[in-house]
Amino acid sequence: MGTFGPCGANCHSCTKKQPHHSDTLWDLGLGKPPPIPSPPPPPQGGAGRSCCLCIFIFLLLAGAAVLTVWLIYRPHKPRFVVVGAAIYELNATSQPFISTSMQFTIVMRNTNKRVSIYYDKLQAYVSYRNQQITPPLDLPPLYHATKTTVALSPVLDSGMVPASAEVVNGLMIDETYGVVALRVVLLGKLRWKAGAIKTVKYGFYVRCDVWVGLKKGGVGPVPLLGAPPCKVDI
Repeated sequence: MGTFGPCGANCHSCTKKQPHHSDTLWDLGLGKPPPIPSPPPPPQGGAGRSCCLCIFIFLLLAGAAVLTVWLIYRPHKPRFVVVGAAIYELNATSQPFISTSMQFTIVMRNTNKRVSIYYDKLQAYVSYRNQQITPPLDLPPLYHATKTTVALSPVLDSGMVPASAEVVNGLMIDETYGVVALRVVLLGKLRWKAGAIKTVKYGFYVRCDVWVGLKKGGVGPVPLLGAPPCKVDI
């Protein structure tokens, strides 16, 4: 009998396992790696929503800050009232011309606790029956501190100026009755100041209606028969 080697009795037990063709290519670097699953795509629009949210929060906080400052520092209109008058000349006999010279004492009150006022431009004149009878008088710029009162006493005169028949006849009739209704007007530009903050210039218009007692030929201080608080538009 022939001699069998160790593998003779069971040849298949000694047979080496042959490597798979794809494994061999992978080991040699000639094959392709198995596919790697791709990560899920990021959610669309996430960055845009975050940016919009940040802008919304910023605007909300800025609006709250502005509202808080406005509630603390919101300015109130100054108050004006005429407390005295003097008529030095009121001549309406030379139609169609009149000549006037008047003086009014006007008290200005700043009621604000935290806001002062700069009057950068200030003018005054007198009107009668909605017709101006004195030219505008330029007054010096004025600083009005908080919670203070300022008095102005401008002398408003016109010299000899032309006037309508309504004005001339009305003044003569009112002077006969001893009561003349006049309007003192203040106008110009002002600014508010709160701390280190100054606002832009705002136009203002003040109308002070007064009734004065005037006897024909009378000169000097005259009684105020009516002087309600002035109306202020800003």
